[in-house]
Amino acid sequence: MKGAAKTSLQYLAYLGYRSIVATAAFLPLGACLWVGKWSGRIIWAFALPYRRLVARNLRIALSDEHDSRRLATVNRRQFEAIGRNFLVSLKLSAQPPGKAEELVTYVGREHIEAAAARGKGLIAAISHLGPWELYSQLPSLGPGVAPATMYRALENPFINRHVVEQRGRIGVALFDKTTGVYGPLKHLREGGGIGILIDQHAGDLGIWSPFFGRLASTTNLPALLSLRTGAPIVTTSLLPDGPGRWRVVYQPPHFPPDEKPADFAAEAARLTHALNRELEYAIREAPEEWFWLHDRWKTPKPAFLLGQNKRGYHLPEGDDHQLKPFRLLLRSPNPLGDACMAVPAIRAIRATRPDLHLTILCRDSLAPVWRRVPGIDEIVTLQRREKPRHVARRLRQTGCYDAALLFPGSLRAALEAWLAGIPRIAGFRGHHRHWLLDQVVPPPPPGPPRHHAHSYLHLAAHAGADIAEESQAIETPPLPTKAGARPDGQPLLVGICPGAEYGAAKRWPEDRFATVARRLRDATGCGLILFGSPAERPIGEKLAALIGDGCDNRVGSTTLDELIEAVSGCDLIITNDTGTMHLAALLGVPTVAVFGSTEPAWTRPLGSGHRVYRRHVECSPCFLRECPRDFRCMLGVDPEVVAQGAIALLTHQPA
Repeated sequence: MKGAAKTSLQYLAYLGYRSIVATAAFLPLGACLWVGKWSGRIIWAFALPYRRLVARNLRIALSDEHDSRRLATVNRRQFEAIGRNFLVSLKLSAQPPGKAEELVTYVGREHIEAAAARGKGLIAAISHLGPWELYSQLPSLGPGVAPATMYRALENPFINRHVVEQRGRIGVALFDKTTGVYGPLKHLREGGGIGILIDQHAGDLGIWSPFFGRLASTTNLPALLSLRTGAPIVTTSLLPDGPGRWRVVYQPPHFPPDEKPADFAAEAARLTHALNRELEYAIREAPEEWFWLHDRWKTPKPAFLLGQNKRGYHLPEGDDHQLKPFRLLLRSPNPLGDACMAVPAIRAIRATRPDLHLTILCRDSLAPVWRRVPGIDEIVTLQRREKPRHVARRLRQTGCYDAALLFPGSLRAALEAWLAGIPRIAGFRGHHRHWLLDQVVPPPPPGPPRHHAHSYLHLAAHAGADIAEESQAIETPPLPTKAGARPDGQPLLVGICPGAEYGAAKRWPEDRFATVARRLRDATGCGLILFGSPAERPIGEKLAALIGDGCDNRVGSTTLDELIEAVSGCDLIITNDTGTMHLAALLGVPTVAVFGSTEPAWTRPLGSGHRVYRRHVECSPCFLRECPRDFRCMLGVDPEVVAQGAIALLTHQPA
């Protein structure tokens, strides 16, 4: 029943379409122009979502050439042009063959004649500029060249059949894009000519090439057919030439190399970019005639980062246009340790798009960390107790973002991005926020415990980043980045972090830290510094007293900037499972970490040059803040073993 109802509706739409065709055929050309113009203006007045799409596209393409008033005028006139071109196309399709040619003037015809003279067929790169149905009414692509065109079938089969009949009535061969390229290849090899639409809406099948300075998925079909058959490509544009008249403008042909290029894909990408550039020049002559209603710079879903795109992107050497940015907002995790564990995902994201402008939204306390991560273009900080709507207002003032990737699973993080009007928001489902997300990222597949950094990489991969290298580095860390000896002859420096804000279940007792510290000082003559938060001052005072003279107690007295500088100057950090442990690993400082209630497989320090000590008991990992039993996991870690491992790291002894 549903199929029959759909067919009936399609047939009714077809009857309505045929009545418009009959009206257009009856009206004089001048009347079609007038009715089409005012029909387009009425649509412009009421079609607010489409006006917004056109305005966005115009901002992307022409905002650096025209002011907002001029762009608003083009927006309105583009709807008027759509109405005119639609009715003109319908009228001309009903006229006798050859009538359309009386309305056009050819410019650069010598170019298409030169292309046709080769006898290898030719490809006309056409576009959505002007009444493009006029192309199918013109008799020839060049002297002695059998004309053809590729088309995409309309969803309504009745209208599609009528359009195909009208296009083919003057002998133009028609090839449906969905049936493959065998027919077009055969036609070109027989010396025929074929018109192919240069489409910047090609999805995963296109190559991402600059179009008005911004990457757009562009079909490379003309370039591929040219390289396979030897047929030259001629960019062909249809521009207004006074009321009811048009110019068919031919650009100089692109002749493919006589021999198959060594890098076939690169040559196809170069040709595709050249066609985009020629199309840009034509559009600038009459921007209101271009069909701006297509989302030319559509953000792919879900893989908007392009790292997994089938054909990749192409940036020609010596291109004089700087890429316009793809603006991504990345919401940072709130804890210090989680932010550090997210850095591999940031590196993977940074490597995916050459046009990426990466903004980090984070708590103001984390800004010093993100300032030290390469590849971040901008940092927007969250003020203490700032409401989501205030954050969203500042985001709208900061810039127009194309997408947001949320590392925290909180409702608040999603609300900030949603209120900011960001059109693509991706993140895990969490905390009843799925209705705010455009892309709900599925959880990582079940399996053996993996490091928490993999969850952030999973988010990045779902958004299109290539994470293979970063994921491998987590499992097989690179060599240590911090040397274990000072070239200036100064004593080694060891930092100790005896606290853990999460709770006492993660804290190794102070007397154990003191034992390790004294053994290290006796064995290596190292200096000792204590680090921690203001809430951990009592822990620092107790440990400093146990260690004795020569201990620099900075617990609770450093800002994050000062902590980063101090940790960077250390040769080793001895710590519980804390944010400072992850910070040290991020800075390339070797760590000796004691784990109890948590799981090293999930939150061990990233990188090489680290040692982890734990005693696995029947109740670990419990992830509790306070131990309800006898603290056997932590008390079971021998301080002498930890001290020996720390000495080995400082003196470059094998594990």
